[in-house]
Amino acid sequence: MRVQTIIEEKLTAALAPERLVVIDESHRHQGHAGARPDGESHFRVEIISAEFAGKSLLARQRLVYALLAEEMRQQIHALALTTRTPAEAAQ
Repeated sequence: MRVQTIIEEKLTAALAPERLVVIDESHRHQGHAGARPDGESHFRVEIISAEFAGKSLLARQRLVYALLAEEMRQQIHALALTTRTPAEAAQ
């Protein structure tokens, strides 16, 4: 299964996001440390979820990293996150 699909499925199951965008940016990192020839090593994730309400930015990021811990150990070299609540996204 593709890493991008795994990210989407895990975050959807755990956070029931109103919006989830997973962008594979691996092509921008070719030749850099951690980049794999087949890609799927560098991702940008934008997620809007009510599960983030009342949580600090750090707590939100830790939550996402914990959900993707296995992939972070084995497949993902870099993960850029934008984590917002529905109220924050509406502003």
